[in-house]
Formats: sequence, C-alpha cells, structure tokens
Amino acid sequence: MKRLPGFLECDVPAAPRETARFEIIPAPFEKSVSYGHGAAKGPRAILEASQQLEPFDGVGVPAHAGIYTGPAVDCRGSAAAALGRIQARTAAARAGGRIPVLLGGEHTVTLGAIRALAATGGSFGVVQFDAHADLRDRYEDNPLSHACVMRRVVEETGAPVFQIGCRAYCEEEAAYRKRKGIPFLDAETLALTGMPRRVLPAGFPKTIYITFDVDALDPAVMPGTGTPVPGGLFWYEALRLLRAVSAGRRIAGFDVVELAPQAASPISAFTAARLVYAIMALCSKG
Repeated sequence: MKRLPGFLECDVPAAPRETARFEIIPAPFEKSVSYGHGAAKGPRAILEASQQLEPFDGVGVPAHAGIYTGPAVDCRGSAAAALGRIQARTAAARAGGRIPVLLGGEHTVTLGAIRALAATGGSFGVVQFDAHADLRDRYEDNPLSHACVMRRVVEETGAPVFQIGCRAYCEEEAAYRKRKGIPFLDAETLALTGMPRRVLPAGFPKTIYITFDVDALDPAVMPGTGTPVPGGLFWYEALRLLRAVSAGRRIAGFDVVELAPQAASPISAFTAARLVYAIMALCSKG
C-alpha cells in the first residue's frame, strides 16, 4: 500500500512525534454507512489535499507548532476492535502531550477518541458539528452505527454535548435530546436568526473536544459526503462558529469525519483539509 503523506509535509517538514504539537491519526473506518460510500478513503484524501494548502493562514503558520502524521489505524475486524485501536492511539497521543487529530472514516470513529479522553478522568464537553443528531439507540440493528455515535458518547461518558448545524433527525432523536437536555443550535435557527451572541451555554466545560462531520457544511460547499443534506453551514459561518466555541477554551482534540472523496473533483477533500488546518490554528487561541 502506498505510504500516507504527512499532513502539509510538502511545505513544512514533519515534526518528530515526541516534539509535535499535533498528532494526525488516520482512521479509515467504514462499516455502517447507509447511503453514499467512500468514507474509508477520506483520511488519505485529506492528507493528499493538504499538500496544496498554504501554510500561512493569513495570521501565522500553525504547522510550525509541529505536525506528526502517524500510520493509518488498522480498522479491519470488528467495530469494537477497531474502536479499541483508535482509543489506544488517541490515548498515546494525549499521554505524550500532543493534540490528537482524528481523520475519518465514518463518524463512529469519534467514540474511540472520546473514550480515551474520558479515561483520563478530567471534565470536558463535546461540540458536535453535524447535519444529523446521531442519537439513535440502534440503526439497522447496530448500536455502533455512525447514526448512534453521539448516543453512545452520552451514555458511556456522561460528557455534555452541544450540537451545531443539525437539520435531519428522527422522532426518537428529538425525544432523546429533550429527555437528556442536550442543547443545540440547529441549521434552521442559524439561517433564520443568525449566530447568537453566546453559542455554548453558560457553564459548558472549558476543555472541549470538537467533532466535525463534514455534512454539517452545505452540499454546495461539501458535496463529497455520504449523506448530504441541503441547508447546511457555509464556510465562513462554520469558521465563526468554531471561533466562538473555542474562544477561552482548550481544545483537547478534534476530528473531521465522513468525507467521501469524489474522483472527479478535489473540492471536498481540499475543503476538509483546510478545515483541519483551521481548527489546528484555533488550538493555540483558546
């Protein structure tokens, strides 16, 4: 198999793992996608597209903090086994003082990373950008489906979750949101009233994990995803929201998931790579 390129390595040499600020963890996990396929190709597509990024983001060069790109997680076998390997890689990155940057793969991969954070015992909240609530108990009789990942996060860790950009969810998910008091800022509210002065609720933890399903973005911006839904976030709207939720907070880790790259067009992969780099820049501005 062809070697995975390091994130942005064509312009900024990869940092040694021991001194890097960021550790890229490619997780080509695709076991429960229910519409469009191709999420397993997402990590490689993001890494390849990153070679076309400008290291200078208009303010500085986030890559100078040091980026180490590890080998792809072995996602063969059962979902439980793959999640265990993702958890171990995330835990190792955090133990070494690095910020884990998980590249999916379907959204189920987030559960492995969140389990690693929860195992440390510290308080943290999860900020979810997504077209879907992902709060089903089971989907197609699978409790580890991508459509159930945030339900598992809530049940297993008790971490507070805030959802941004949702616009497609079922009655079961709406009822679960209400029962658990899960706060949200749905896409329709953003479209009709704009971004509120305060995005996260008062008392939300100062340490956060950001999970960004690329279908949170409008299909006009991000056509390359398994379940595109109209009415999503546009680029600068997403950046404003990311800045708002990270201001005054520490980003303990983040993921970008559900890219299904399109062979005929590089726009989705490049947008996902730029999103990864934009969140890296926010990690030093909390």
